[in-house]
Amino acid sequence: MSLINFIKLHHVQICIPVGFENDARAFYTGILGMEEISKPKNIEGVWYRAGNSELHLGIEPEIYPTKRFPAFEVEGLDEIRKRLTDKGLTVKEELPIPGYRRISILDPWKNKLELMERI
Repeated sequence: MSLINFIKLHHVQICIPVGFENDARAFYTGILGMEEISKPKNIEGVWYRAGNSELHLGIEPEIYPTKRFPAFEVEGLDEIRKRLTDKGLTVKEELPIPGYRRISILDPWKNKLELMERI
């Protein structure tokens, strides 16, 4: 038996600067179409539903480059790519990994978001 019985990934947290919650809503809800969900009032940031997991945007006083990022499995990658570029986003082709095609975008704070489709 393993030490921990993992059930599922509940959420991933990435960060935005202080005071940019409305800008985050414009990007994550307005452009990406994610559903904002409620969070405890004592926690800063904005939370979203992403499929059967959650994406939490925490507040950090200083943002710095990182290789950490969430990867979302999606359907219709070609149409998603077109819609993102139509909205002015730069879409990067990622190296394929077995069984998946991948692209990525950056949010306004340079957080990488990977979108991958099973092939």
